[in-house]
Amino acid sequence: MGEDSKDLLQHPRRNLGNRYRSQAKKFAKLAVMDESRFTDNIAWAEQNARQAILYDFTEENNWRCLADIKVIVGDAEGLSAVLEDLFSILGRDPEQVEQLSNIDFLQFGIELLEAAFARDPLNPDVWWQQLNSPEHQIETLDQFVDRCKRLDFSDQRANIIFGRRIERIRDSGQTELFVDLARNLLAHRPQNHELWLELGRLYERTNQTEEAWICYDHVQTLRSHSNVRDEYMTRLTAKMDGSTSNAWTKPPVSKRKEFLDQMVSLASRVSNSTQDDDFVEEVSPLVSNKEEQNLVHLLQQQNYSEAFFVARRLVAAGEDWAHEYMEQARAGFD
Repeated sequence: MGEDSKDLLQHPRRNLGNRYRSQAKKFAKLAVMDESRFTDNIAWAEQNARQAILYDFTEENNWRCLADIKVIVGDAEGLSAVLEDLFSILGRDPEQVEQLSNIDFLQFGIELLEAAFARDPLNPDVWWQQLNSPEHQIETLDQFVDRCKRLDFSDQRANIIFGRRIERIRDSGQTELFVDLARNLLAHRPQNHELWLELGRLYERTNQTEEAWICYDHVQTLRSHSNVRDEYMTRLTAKMDGSTSNAWTKPPVSKRKEFLDQMVSLASRVSNSTQDDDFVEEVSPLVSNKEEQNLVHLLQQQNYSEAFFVARRLVAAGEDWAHEYMEQARAGFD
């Protein structure tokens, strides 16, 4: 239940976001009108503005509300933190992060916030419309794809924001590009069950049964209460009309290993590890298995994405001992 609660907080809940933003504006207005209670009212305003972002980080007005309050109280450091958090959900683009150095946040912070929204609208529909509008286009699709390959999507909110953007690419008929970008996002954060589900549905629609089963299996592994993999098996069985000669079986270990090998390679490529590739840290003398040594090494480097896929590959191959390391990798994301 605790894991579900954390997931819910990272998925937008627009009604709650709007409610808290409305409360924040109310208290901010009271603070300006009544100087004798300014401190108390502005504190309530800021608290509600923070809650608005917590419940719906995809609504730009929630960010504007908190930023405006920071300006009212003259909190330059706080406004800097707001922008830094925003850039985290926009993929920690180095070009954006560099703008946080040596500027007067109280004078230019709001302008910088608006510039970020102009380039990267949080609403995926607005983003897609802008991408396809010659008059308002900030970047082309090719430029967006190139940018995706160098951004950091380890923040769960960034994974959700960009996951919903690439869904618009899929809906436009560019399914191969969607698959490529989806795998890139999942290499950064394998726990994005929402994107695994969308990828599985695409594979199912295109009759790529083994790939679809693997994706649904990931969802059910990440969310034990989900039964999307079992439901898929039921649909496949129904298609076979009960014919034992055509009965479908889950993908062989070799197919799952091939799929996970590709994800391990992607996760390794996007890794932000700063340590050397050579394994130099001490490992317990009880760890003699080379695969286990590799997992320990990856976890020590906090390279949780690659560790997750390596452990997942081993579990799929029947190495039950690796399940503990897979859970450690999952815990690392939190």
